[in-house]
Amino acid sequence: MRSIRRESSPPLKRIRRRRGADTGIYEARTRDIVVRVSPVYQSEDSAPEEGLWMWGYTVEIENHGAETVQLVARAWTITDGLNRSAEVEGSGVVGEQPELRPREAFRYVSSCPLPTPSGTMVGHFQMMTAAGEVFEAAIPEFSLHLPGAARRVN
Repeated sequence: MRSIRRESSPPLKRIRRRRGADTGIYEARTRDIVVRVSPVYQSEDSAPEEGLWMWGYTVEIENHGAETVQLVARAWTITDGLNRSAEVEGSGVVGEQPELRPREAFRYVSSCPLPTPSGTMVGHFQMMTAAGEVFEAAIPEFSLHLPGAARRVN
């Protein structure tokens, strides 16, 4: 676990500032949940000569709805540059199952090793409302490509 930050300030201004900018930020909205991901290549943790490329990514989850929701599980599909996929599932994120009240955000940082210099990640969070309704909030597909690489998604 590297960084966890809980925010309770209204996140709406941040969304407007980032729209249209080429910042490497990927965004998806499901119902009133906005999931934003920003990947970064971690050259200091990578060993290309050994077939290891490390990618870090920051995930921000914002609740724009009127009811409290809890993140209970995650599911990722990680695809490398040779189109090989791995499924990763588990409860919560970084050891937590955060509750997000209305207009609250949760941010965490994680990492992913790849056996190739490029790839993609996509997935969803399983969310539960205070009433017990369960739904999937999309995690946008995002590129894991070295700076200057021609191939990108989204």
